[in-house]
Amino acid sequence: MKTREALAVSFLPQPGSEPVEWVNAEGLVGYDEAVAEMDARAALIADGKARERVWLIEHPPLYTAGTSAREADLIEPERFPVHQSGRGGQFTYHGPGQRVAYVMLDLKRRDPDLRRFVAALEGWLIGTLQRFNVRGERREDRVGVWVRRPEKGADCEDKIAAIGIRVRRWVSFHGISLNVEPELSHFGGIVPCGVSDQGVTSLVDLGLPVTLPEVDSMLRAEFERIFGATVLA
Repeated sequence: MKTREALAVSFLPQPGSEPVEWVNAEGLVGYDEAVAEMDARAALIADGKARERVWLIEHPPLYTAGTSAREADLIEPERFPVHQSGRGGQFTYHGPGQRVAYVMLDLKRRDPDLRRFVAALEGWLIGTLQRFNVRGERREDRVGVWVRRPEKGADCEDKIAAIGIRVRRWVSFHGISLNVEPELSHFGGIVPCGVSDQGVTSLVDLGLPVTLPEVDSMLRAEFERIFGATVLA
């Protein structure tokens, strides 16, 4: 079986497909509101009534539980609201300073291969980080993007980006989160993604004083390289 790295090539749509809508939400978006919007949009995409969409948002501080979440990994259940999520994965944190990108793509127009899709999402994040001279890496035994931290120890690494998707009628929703400048202590209320022996980092924590608009620009350029053209909604 091929590794995800070997699968992480372009995930372009069929020739003649419309560009993907690129939408940047203003302000903080509530989680339930976001899920309802994604549900509605994914249904329209599946019916051929709407374009594919990437929706960039920030959430207020909250925890989400994926379909594999373990109760023991919720360390401080009263700290922030906890939302049950239909995406894959375990517990994660969302909050200000973290770029969340909800990705609503019709995989039938590309390749109905979930493993390859996850690899492409990882490749998107890794390519974006490279544009800031940060080496992000994937791990075959866990999903997401990791940064080695040799200053903390020989085998130390921190997670800088998470991936959690759901697919209905071969249309994806949920997506990725990239830590730009979130409050990293907020991850302490959970075991992030079920991984207890490694830490969490952000671009600012790595010494890069970048802004969300700067990250958004790089995310869009790298998305177009892997997934194809976009158009501002």
